[in-house]
Amino acid sequence: MSTMIRTSGLKKIYKVGNERVAALAGIDLEIEQGEICCIVGQSGCGKSTLLNMLAGLDRPTKGTISIAGKKVTSMDEERLALFRQENLGFIFQSYYLLPQLTAVENAAIPLMFSGMDKEKREKRALKELEKMGLGDRANHRPSEMSGGQQQRVGIARAFVTRPKVIFADEPTGNLDTGTTAQVMAAMLERVSRYGITLVMVTHEKSLAEMGDRIVTLSDGKIINDERREKHTEGQA
Repeated sequence: MSTMIRTSGLKKIYKVGNERVAALAGIDLEIEQGEICCIVGQSGCGKSTLLNMLAGLDRPTKGTISIAGKKVTSMDEERLALFRQENLGFIFQSYYLLPQLTAVENAAIPLMFSGMDKEKREKRALKELEKMGLGDRANHRPSEMSGGQQQRVGIARAFVTRPKVIFADEPTGNLDTGTTAQVMAAMLERVSRYGITLVMVTHEKSLAEMGDRIVTLSDGKIINDERREKHTEGQA
């Protein structure tokens, strides 16, 4: 396996009044292609900050990040936006679906930014929705769907471009236990099928144990890095 994500000396310092607070205090991390890496730790440990750094949604104070051999910390905003569009997918705790759009239109949004015409992008988005068990909800708007259905639309949207890496921030945080199991199974099946690298922040131990690796943070530092037996559930 080749390295998909590499960080070196990653630091993030916030100024709070006259104080300087280290959200990340020097993170050296390598994540392999196709790996399911779960980042865990107590609230305030820096896990969401790390995810935002890796995803290019925030800039580090110091250190470097490379994804797919490209040093993203050296990119300007225009190049970084294009890199995210072409290589990365995102799944959030809040679904961030546009209320005026149908499920298929929401799932197709990343393809619109790539310039694909409406018929082609909605055809591909519909296929992703069908794989998520939402073929019969394609023309429903978010207000007409349950929380679990909306999250599966969000997952379909993340996978529709076949990205190299998907970043997920507490993707089941707003769901009940039964729906969480369904959503995670759908997400992990797609990751395994396409060989996508998944980096997921979660506070739930049971979800973290579904991954290949658990990275534990405390006070902005990695205090444990546990590699687990390779996840194979749902592979086709």
